[in-house]
Amino acid sequence: MKDFSTRLGIAFRIALRELRGGLKGFYIFLACIALGTGAIAAVNSVSTAITDSISSEGRTLLAGDIRFELNNREATSEEMRFLEGLGTVSVSTVLRSMARLPDGSDQSLVEVKAVDDAYPLYGKLVSEPDLPKADLLALSDGVYGAVAAPLLLERLGVSVGQEILLGKARLKITGAIINEPDAISDGFGFAPRLLTSRDALKATGLIETGSLVEHAYKVRYNDPAPGPTEIRDRAQKELPNAGWSIRTSDRAAPSLTENIERFSQFLTLVGLTALVVGGVGVANAVRAFLDSKRTVIATLKCLGAPASVVVMVYLFQIIIVASIGIGIGLLLGAIAPIIAASYLAGVLPISPEPRLYPAALLLAAVFGMLVTLAFAILPLGHARKVPATALFREQGFETRGLPAWPYVAATTLALAGLAALAIFSSEDRRIATIFLVAMAAGFLLLRLVAMLIAFLARRSPHMPSPALRLAIGNIHRPGALTPAVTLSLGLGLSLLVALALIDGNLRKELTGNLPERAPNFFFVDIQKADLDGFRTILQQKAPKGDIVEVPMLRGRILAFNGTDVTKMQVPPEGRWVLRGDRGITYSTDLPENASVTEGSWWPADYTGEPLVSFSAQEAGELGLKLGDTVTVNVLGRNITARIANFRKVEWESLSINFVMVFSPNTFAGAPHAWLATLSDPAATPEDEAAILKAVTQAYPTITSVRVKDALDVVDRLVGQLATAIRAAAAIALIASVLVLSGALAAGNRARTHDAVVLKTLGATRAMLIRAFTYEYLLLGAATAIFALVAGGGVAWYVLSRIMKLPSNFLPDVALMTLVIALVTTIGIGLAGTWRILGQKAAPVLREL
Repeated sequence: MKDFSTRLGIAFRIALRELRGGLKGFYIFLACIALGTGAIAAVNSVSTAITDSISSEGRTLLAGDIRFELNNREATSEEMRFLEGLGTVSVSTVLRSMARLPDGSDQSLVEVKAVDDAYPLYGKLVSEPDLPKADLLALSDGVYGAVAAPLLLERLGVSVGQEILLGKARLKITGAIINEPDAISDGFGFAPRLLTSRDALKATGLIETGSLVEHAYKVRYNDPAPGPTEIRDRAQKELPNAGWSIRTSDRAAPSLTENIERFSQFLTLVGLTALVVGGVGVANAVRAFLDSKRTVIATLKCLGAPASVVVMVYLFQIIIVASIGIGIGLLLGAIAPIIAASYLAGVLPISPEPRLYPAALLLAAVFGMLVTLAFAILPLGHARKVPATALFREQGFETRGLPAWPYVAATTLALAGLAALAIFSSEDRRIATIFLVAMAAGFLLLRLVAMLIAFLARRSPHMPSPALRLAIGNIHRPGALTPAVTLSLGLGLSLLVALALIDGNLRKELTGNLPERAPNFFFVDIQKADLDGFRTILQQKAPKGDIVEVPMLRGRILAFNGTDVTKMQVPPEGRWVLRGDRGITYSTDLPENASVTEGSWWPADYTGEPLVSFSAQEAGELGLKLGDTVTVNVLGRNITARIANFRKVEWESLSINFVMVFSPNTFAGAPHAWLATLSDPAATPEDEAAILKAVTQAYPTITSVRVKDALDVVDRLVGQLATAIRAAAAIALIASVLVLSGALAAGNRARTHDAVVLKTLGATRAMLIRAFTYEYLLLGAATAIFALVAGGGVAWYVLSRIMKLPSNFLPDVALMTLVIALVTTIGIGLAGTWRILGQKAAPVLREL
């Protein structure tokens, strides 16, 4: 043990003395580690900053300590007594409707929020002008006040002080909303906010039987505050049929939190790709550095240093340099939340105060060190074989084959640790596992592609051009750059292609194919008494249009087979079905846009136990089977139905679809409204405006949703997400470029010898430039083809199998990939070899 510690100390001192000369040879190493570590640290730090802000500011974001939500009905007197027993109660009501100009010249979909005098229990409503809420929403001269989102004022062309119509009431805009404390907890809306009083909402006449309305009861606890679990248990025990959704301040915005966590997981995996691609650069940099230290290694051996000491010397250096790179990356990750706060402050809750997130930084640091060790140990094992004779003759050492088994075992252990960390730190371990398997398969395929390129080059016919013959020979000769180029650029380009194709297809679907297949309008909250008149207006305004009408209710899934869904482990992809209430319907016949995949549809005159048809895809995600029971709460009643069949639903058509369709006898006599769509491919924007105006003026309580407007909102969201994804993909591509630069640097000594020998034999600099250009051109083209195939395959799987959308090959993406590959390989290749071409022959020939 003493002898080992002595060797360790000697190795450490030698390592530090060598590093006094600077980090020459390690700059690409540093850049690769700093880039990948920084990406992971930044993504996780920003994600943690947002989720921590949601948790710490939960009371303000929820505008209460706890929130009870009911759909389509108000709380009963018994339920209100229960709520008032917990503390101060504030009631708000949210629904969608149409706001109109008094002269009827324009209208806009709005999300109406009606609040009481107690609102908000926490936080503050901020408007421009900044007046007390009571003054903003007061009744004056028979007109109620309202504050509106700036977007609504812009759409209707109105300003503060002017009036609008909502339902049957006239409202005066008294201010523009600057900050609504609980907007995030209310969830994402496709329409701008209009906030008014509950008295004003009653005057509008919008709430009728079956209207789609959310009533939120927010409570500020009396002291002492009970625990959230205690409240849930009491509510379930005392009011088992309430069917309300309960949310506590520590989970103020669960959907937002979950989406941020999943998106950050995706970006973390992309950052890990950049880090692993950078790991190849680490291996190249270590190999090049050790190759430049051949004489030092040989000298140490001649002076009696054991091979283990030599290995420890350079392992210490690698760990020290990696620590510097990780430190740079952690610094980037530490300042990322501060930078993000300046951009996201108005959109997401993120604290502007500088804070460190140790868990996120530690995770990135461990990833960085594991990647360093995983890719540096094998080159160290090869360096151990440097013979002492290398001191007397400038010769390389053989790097073919594997080093001794301890080095292979250590590398395997580091890779296993890297994979385990990636999987167990992920929210969705299945996706992380698939991602890692795909990455490993990518490495293997790229190695096979490099072998195939070399094989084809070896079997290529004789070329008349000497430069082209030399280029082809360089591709398959021993020590060729072929494996390094394909591996370094292959993963980065494949990721870029996959993300570009996914983004391009989504945008094409949103702006092209989807609007053509989707209906022009959705009409919500149609009362049965208005149905005939409403249908007549559509037939007059769109005589060639297709009108579809279905009964519409809202229900919340409470249990499967009697088991409370809140106590079930549900896969992430199926959680949306259980989150909040779902639109449900009943039907005698199978819907036209669906087909039964298992089971059978009920007869038209069915009168037995309640039955339900469940969407096949969602049922599979939830683990349901035929004969299982589903308990839903509708209008305060718990209804249990048995699954009679599964059906395939075409969600991408945007036509009327439901997760659950019940047998008609299930809701016999239940009050409800109707949902309708209008599809008219020939309708112009002017025709749609006329339809919207006619329906809104005749039936102001019917909510009209123009599908194109909703798609425009989604398109903007996709664009914002795509920006973040492209930035992450760009990091991976930058890492690839760094790796390529490192690979060229690692092969510079061999290239120098080749260039000197060829020039001695009569080759001109111009001929060598042409040869290198042809070589890099062929390698870049081959890598681009692989990236198109691999990235296209990944994009097809994500679009077709996960998103259930059509996948199309986009020529502009192919051209972009080819250009990037060729410019990168030729540009970096020639930049790296230009200095070699001017090398003097005599010094090199003396060393041969």
